[in-house]
Amino acid sequence: MEQTSIKTWAECAPRLVAVAAGRAPADTVIRKGQWVNVHTREILPHSDIAMAEGRIAYVGPDASHCIGDNTEIIEANGRFMIPGLCDAHMHIESGMLTPAEFARAVIPHGTTSMFTDPHEIANVLGLDGVRMMHDEALMQPVNIFTQMPSCAPSAPGLETTGYEIGPDDVAEAMQWPGIIGLGEMMNFPGVVNGSQQMLAEIAATQNAGKTVGGHYASPDLGPAFHAYAAGGPADDHEGTCEADAIARVRQGMRSMMRLGSAWYDVETQITAVTEKGLDPRSFILCTDDCHSGTLVHEGHMNRVVRHAIACGCDPVIALQMATINTATHFGLERELGSIAPGRRADVILTSDLTDLPIEHVIARGRTVARDGQITIDCPHYNWPDTARNTVHLGKTLTAKDFEIPAPAGATEVIANVIGVVENQAPTKALQERIPVRGGLAETEELAQDICQIALVERHRATGDVTNGFVSGFGYTGNMAMASTVAHDSHHMIVVGTSRADMALAANRLGEVGGGVTVFKDGQEIAMVELPIAGLMSDSPAQEVAARAQKMVEAMEACGCTLNNAYMQHSLLALVVIPELRISDLGIVDVRTFERIDLLEPAE
Repeated sequence: MEQTSIKTWAECAPRLVAVAAGRAPADTVIRKGQWVNVHTREILPHSDIAMAEGRIAYVGPDASHCIGDNTEIIEANGRFMIPGLCDAHMHIESGMLTPAEFARAVIPHGTTSMFTDPHEIANVLGLDGVRMMHDEALMQPVNIFTQMPSCAPSAPGLETTGYEIGPDDVAEAMQWPGIIGLGEMMNFPGVVNGSQQMLAEIAATQNAGKTVGGHYASPDLGPAFHAYAAGGPADDHEGTCEADAIARVRQGMRSMMRLGSAWYDVETQITAVTEKGLDPRSFILCTDDCHSGTLVHEGHMNRVVRHAIACGCDPVIALQMATINTATHFGLERELGSIAPGRRADVILTSDLTDLPIEHVIARGRTVARDGQITIDCPHYNWPDTARNTVHLGKTLTAKDFEIPAPAGATEVIANVIGVVENQAPTKALQERIPVRGGLAETEELAQDICQIALVERHRATGDVTNGFVSGFGYTGNMAMASTVAHDSHHMIVVGTSRADMALAANRLGEVGGGVTVFKDGQEIAMVELPIAGLMSDSPAQEVAARAQKMVEAMEACGCTLNNAYMQHSLLALVVIPELRISDLGIVDVRTFERIDLLEPAE
C-alpha cells in the first residue's frame, strides 16, 4: 500500500527549530497576510508563515529570516490566512465516491482534514471493506482519519447485514495507523440498556486512548439520554433543535451541528451560542453527508461555515467550529486545526471571511488547489473484484414480488405508512386507509401521496422482498426508483407507483452491480452506476455529479419536488432513526424498536 505520509513532529523538530531561529531556510513562506488565530480569536495583520517538512515552523510579523535561495514565496497580499477546514463527521460513501475521488472533490473547497466513519461499506464487506477505505484514505495528500464502525448491524434483531462488526474487530482496528476512534454508536438502546457488546466496543476504544463517536437519535432527554452519556460517547450529531445542543454540551459531549445535502440542523441549534451565549468550544460543524452534486456545485465545509455565519455566528467562531474545536475533540490539537508552530501546514488564503472564497489551498506545506482547481494527484486503491460484485438477488424479480396481499375478504385496510419529512432525517409514523382490489392493497385510487416501498435483500441471494408504503415523495404516473444505497444495511430500496417498474428497476441494479436507477413507463430514464460495494464510483466527482443530476431531474419528471429526495430515499431503511423504517425483517417502529404489522384491519 502506497501512503502519502507526513513526518511526525519529533522527526521534524530539529529542522523546525532551526527554521524558526533563522539557522535554516524554510521550504515555503507565505508573506503579508492576515493571520486568523483560532486559539485567541484574533485577526493579526501583516503576518508571515514559514513552513518546512510539511509543518509550520514560524508564524509572526516577519519571516524574512526564514527565507533562503530555494524558498518558495507565496504572496498573501493582505488576504486572510485561515486553517484548513475539518469535517468532524461524515461518511465518504454517501458522496457516491471513493476516498480518492472524494478528496479530489473537496480539496478545492478548502477541506484538508476529514473524520470518516465507513460503516456503509462495513455493512456490505465487513472489516475487509473498512480496511480498503482506511488504506485509500492514507494514500491521499490531505488528512483522512478513519473511525472504526461500531454498529453493523445498527440495530441487532431488526435487520440483517452483509457482515457484522464485533468487539474483536474494533480492538484489532484500533491498532491501524489511520484509525482515530470509534464510529457513531448508533445502537443507543443497546448502550442505554447496558449491552455488553456495545460497552465492550466503547471500552476497547477508550483503552486505546481514542474518541468514541455518538448517535443519539431520540428526542427523549430524560434518563435514557443521561444513560447514553454515561456510556461514553464523546459527541453527537443527531440534534435537531437548540435544546438538543444544550443538553449534549452540558453533559460534556460535543454538539456536532450538521449541514449536509439534505440535513439542515445548524440554524436550529447554533442559537445556543449566538443567543444563549454558551461557550463555543463545545460546538463543532460537520456535513453528515454531502452527495457528489452538492460537492461539485455548492461546496463542502466552506458551505457549512458560510451557512453558520449567515445564521448569525461570528466568522472567527464559525471557523473555530470547523478547525480547532474539531482537532481538539479528536486529540489532535498539536497536529492540525490551527496556524501555529509544529502543526501540519494546512492553510487557506481567502479574501473575505464571510463569503469565504477558497482562493489558495495548502496542505502539508504543498499547494493542492488554486481558484477552485486541484493541482495535485489523489492516488487510487486497487479495489478487488470482491468489492465490485456485491449485488446478489438470487432470482429475477417480477411484479408479483411487490404485491401486498390484504386479509381475506377485506375491502379496506389501515396501513402503517412511512412519512418522509423534508430536510430532516426522522420520518413520521402515519396510518392511512388503503383500498383493497383483487385481494391486494392498492394505492392507485388514493387522492393522497402514497406509493409503495420495498426492501430487496441483496447480500445473501435469498430473493426476499419486504413490502410497505411511503408518503412524501409526490410521485405520479407509472415509475420506480431503486438504490443499493440504503443506510445502514445497504440492501436495495425500491420506491414506486408501478410494481412492474419496481421489478425492472431492481433487476437492472442486479445487472450492473449496484447504483441508483429511475424507471418511468417501463423505460430507464436515469442511472448512476456505483460498482464498488453498490455504494461508490471511482469515476471523477464531476462525472458522478452529472449522472446524479440526471437522476434528480428524473425524480422531478416523476413528480417529486422534495429537496435532495435521494438522500431521503437512502435513509428509509435506517432503523435507528425514528419514527418508522423498513428492513429485511419487516416494518420497524423506531420509537419502540419493535417490528409492527404493515396492515391492520379497518374498523
